[in-house]
Amino acid sequence: MPTNEARSVSTRLQQHVAEVIALAGGWLPFDRYMALALYQPGLGYYANDGLKFGPMPSSGSDFVTAPELSPLFGRALAGQVAQAGRALGGSAFEIWEFGAGSGALAAQLLEALGDAVRAYHVVELSAALRQRQQQRLERWPGRVQWHDALPESFEGIVVGNEVLDAMPVQLLRWDGAQWFERGVACRDGGFEWEDRATTLHPPLDTGFVPGTVLEIHPQAEAFIATLAQRLARGAAFFIDYGFPEAEYYHPQRTGGTLMCHRAHRAEAGERAPLEDIGLKDITAHVNFSAVALAGQDAGLDVIGYATQARFLMNCGLLSLLQGAGPREIAAAQKLLNEHEMGELFKAIGFARGLDFEPLGFVSGDRRHTL
Repeated sequence: MPTNEARSVSTRLQQHVAEVIALAGGWLPFDRYMALALYQPGLGYYANDGLKFGPMPSSGSDFVTAPELSPLFGRALAGQVAQAGRALGGSAFEIWEFGAGSGALAAQLLEALGDAVRAYHVVELSAALRQRQQQRLERWPGRVQWHDALPESFEGIVVGNEVLDAMPVQLLRWDGAQWFERGVACRDGGFEWEDRATTLHPPLDTGFVPGTVLEIHPQAEAFIATLAQRLARGAAFFIDYGFPEAEYYHPQRTGGTLMCHRAHRAEAGERAPLEDIGLKDITAHVNFSAVALAGQDAGLDVIGYATQARFLMNCGLLSLLQGAGPREIAAAQKLLNEHEMGELFKAIGFARGLDFEPLGFVSGDRRHTL
């Protein structure tokens, strides 16, 4: 159960969002509401002091990510990062990580790569998460640096695990004749859905059923485009859950992918994003086709797209398991199993100015499905 302090944070966040809605004329598009719910300084889910990441709900955490599940995730990814780093040339390279969470992935990469990492840069907007990362990464004083944004131009290897799914999305509803944008209004002290006619529409017309609600991802696409503009030379690897466009907008997916996570349970009810804001994660699956196209249009090469299981096996995860104990093997299997993270999670790679065959996509590359 949430503590009194957490309830107080949620109440203050709800009051703030209600004020923003009032100033906006009584309605906010969902992406603006989601941004406030997740990132409002000091109050939003990722900006408050509540525990987010952990392997068990008994810790008070809400979900586990791959680096917390098994250190072999980062050690396998390190193989791909090292290969891309060598393609940059020189004896050492720089890594840029977006949204470093608990700092677990950064620690795993720094341990695995050693002196090959000249500097490790973390782009982190949450002051609360930044503080926890600094505590976890204090073994590397001076080598780990924190930033609020990317520089105008840089070279290096970019990594992001479960970053794209946390970017605010816009919601659309189809009534059988036209599209409406779904937003949030404030009534009787609480939040309610309210739809308004719009010219927005999904990228595919696949014969949607009336009543379908789905997401579009302009912020994630803009993020990739900005990264492309600023990455002078290097590679980027993102791992997240999602689908290619044809599967994402399949007409049978009538409810979209928006959901909340709390205490290691998914809350998928229609009202879940409107209740207890600040106390739960709000997320949507990634449209990997849109992400790939955004990068390609901005000048990046799309160098691979594969399931997480295939990507990690290509990077040597199975060899890393040799000599591992039963507990380590069980945790790593969750990274690979189809019914766990192996199939739903995908890896996508981008590059600019590098000539190499990326290790993580040597087999099982699914770019043809994007």
